[in-house]
Amino acid sequence: MATEATAIREELTSSGRPPWMEKPTVTGRIAKTLLMIFLAFVMIFPFVYVIAVSFSNYQDVIGGGLILYPRHPTLDAYIAIFRGGIVTNALIVSTGLTLVGTLTNIVMTVTMAYGLTRPSVAGSRFILALVLFTLLFTAGIIPNYLLVKQLGLINSFPSLILPGAISAFNLVVIRQFFMNLPPELLESARIDGANDLWILLRIILPLSKPVLAVIALFYGVAHWNDFFAATLYLNDSTKWPIQLVLRQYVLQGSVLAGSVTPDPSQPAPPAQTIQMAVVVIATVPILIVYPFLQRYFTKGVLSGAIKG
Repeated sequence: MATEATAIREELTSSGRPPWMEKPTVTGRIAKTLLMIFLAFVMIFPFVYVIAVSFSNYQDVIGGGLILYPRHPTLDAYIAIFRGGIVTNALIVSTGLTLVGTLTNIVMTVTMAYGLTRPSVAGSRFILALVLFTLLFTAGIIPNYLLVKQLGLINSFPSLILPGAISAFNLVVIRQFFMNLPPELLESARIDGANDLWILLRIILPLSKPVLAVIALFYGVAHWNDFFAATLYLNDSTKWPIQLVLRQYVLQGSVLAGSVTPDPSQPAPPAQTIQMAVVVIATVPILIVYPFLQRYFTKGVLSGAIKG
């Protein structure tokens, strides 16, 4: 048995490379290509369908059938939505929450991560242990709601930002990146008389652009897509973010009252067209932002994974 195993091993590595580095066969390449095409189709098809329906006119949607492209393109659904005002207001709310919330998250996470990397900070190890503990156990919905209520934040925008101001996972990632920076660089700055704030702003942050871009993307996407916190803490529908408005469209299966003002001279767009248009409006902003951060994404995700 040992002789046979040795012979098979020598045969597999006869080219001098490990078996997993051998070139695949033609059949294997074709199979992988077909599989990737199929997976790409499965992922892209919903987006194509949603966009096509949102731009279709009344007759195309009422006629039924699968719509892969708008036969008679029109902007009636988008015009009706923005005339109503509810979706426009929700977009403004979501944009403000995403910008302010992401900025708050970054400032608080960076400052806390930097403090936890300083050995001179008393109790830093204990605080780090508390942070890591929250990765395993959370308070739950009811205690969080009672805390927000006791702080007087119910039905206010801070209730959507402050409870999640610091993500434990993002804090650990940024802290690990800071710890991998050359300590000689920081020591030389201290010898020149720099304080911690100057070192953080002038040295550490410029060197941390990749990881900060990725963490900002994580926070921004989380704020933009969050509807559950708004469901718990916001009672005023005028303060609803776009995702909560979209959720109401999806659950009710019809158009929200007052959210659509169609053109009187034309038939009102179907509810399905309105729903798909809201989905597009809620999705496009994140798709626009992502390409600007893509060049930082791979480097930022791998930050702290390799030492040396």
